[in-house]
Amino acid sequence: MEPQGYESAQLDATFAALADPTRRAMLARLASGEATVTELAQPFAISQPAISKHLKVLERAGLITRSRDAQRRPRRIDARPLGEAVDWLERYRALWEDNFQRLDALLEELQESTRKSRRPPNTVQGEDPWRKSPLSSGSTARSKTPSTSTRQSSRKHTSRRSRP
Repeated sequence: MEPQGYESAQLDATFAALADPTRRAMLARLASGEATVTELAQPFAISQPAISKHLKVLERAGLITRSRDAQRRPRRIDARPLGEAVDWLERYRALWEDNFQRLDALLEELQESTRKSRRPPNTVQGEDPWRKSPLSSGSTARSKTPSTSTRQSSRKHTSRRSRP
């Protein structure tokens, strides 16, 4: 099954060429301007025949072209196949973005229903359910845990060892 408007063989060749980090690095170098085989090979610790094989893969994929300038044969990047790959990927990015937006909406709905189910009984919507009402603030029994001021004052009365 081939996506509408895309040539499968071209996309396959483009992605196969981009699958290798050496070829991606060569394309990155060519993005800044044309270069000879020697210039492209310089940063890599691989043989000249290996460099030539990588360049042939890039040429067959249509990602680079070879020109002739007297004795020089510089390579140039051709962005058209990359554009087709980006268009193909964009279609799927939009699909994933739509899925994530639906997931976000579902999560917000679940959070809202969780908040509503946690509300203590006899509270009015819009009112902070966890805030004590002014009527009940003075009538509660004291807590068994000593307050901070009580704990600090009890520490003052403890004896300390005398220093030698």
